[in-house]
Amino acid sequence: MRFISESESAALINHELAYDAIYQALIAATQPETKSFAVIHGQGSDSKNTFSVKSSATEHLAGLKVGSFWEDNPKHGLPRHNALILLFNQANGKMAAAIEAGKVNAFRTAASNAVATHVLARKDSKVLVIFGTGNQAKYECEALARIRNFEQIFIVGRDQSKAEKMADTLKHLGVKLQITSAKEACEQADIIVTATSSHTPLFKAEWVKAGTHISSMGSDKHGKQELPPELFSHSGLFCDLNVQSKLIGEFQHTPESATLINIGDVLLANAQGRQSPEQITIYDSSGLSIQDLYIAQKILEIS
Repeated sequence: MRFISESESAALINHELAYDAIYQALIAATQPETKSFAVIHGQGSDSKNTFSVKSSATEHLAGLKVGSFWEDNPKHGLPRHNALILLFNQANGKMAAAIEAGKVNAFRTAASNAVATHVLARKDSKVLVIFGTGNQAKYECEALARIRNFEQIFIVGRDQSKAEKMADTLKHLGVKLQITSAKEACEQADIIVTATSSHTPLFKAEWVKAGTHISSMGSDKHGKQELPPELFSHSGLFCDLNVQSKLIGEFQHTPESATLINIGDVLLANAQGRQSPEQITIYDSSGLSIQDLYIAQKILEIS
């Protein structure tokens, strides 16, 4: 069995590699031979520490990822989020590879957003709004800055000091950065990204202007919610995988009759993406095991 440590995988991952891997994974998710299995959520002995297990199989890959969130880790100089990806040797059922993937997971999640936003957002989008000041928010902004030429990024967060730190980490992007309120940010946004653990909507539907693209990146468990459901009835609804999105993603809050389009079908030109410059488009990323398998395979190929 091959083992790749966190330090090794962190040194290998970058936004370009992640984008290429996740592009192919989102296409693979639409194929009939691909299977995504039910997500398992659990907790540590202390209930504030949580983990999930996501597993899947494609035509050539099978495996799983264990992702954990240990709330007090920063007090000990450790990241809250950690991940381990396991790939099976399908000839005998033994483990072919184990990859520690905490940092890889951040790139992988941001790449899903970048792939979807690239095909859904208006090409002339200049203003990005990011809700959230945690670890993932930085990667989201970096990934999107590769596919759009932003002039301004608005940062919306509950903690002023964290928002200021976030702004400092994004200075290398070379765009104007401003910490502001949800209302002011949304009213000026071309693209809105939510990367939080919220259980209630972060903004009001009437603040969103026509033509905006929205990516919800934080809803990956029953009960989580980042967006106002009033948006759904007059927006194009896209996701990484409609079955999972409906169960644990942002679209668990849509009516049963809602049409949810897999972004992989848009990439394959089997479904239409944005229908007009005025349409509001929404992408829900609940996070797929298939993405983990594909990015793990990429890491193995270059290691």
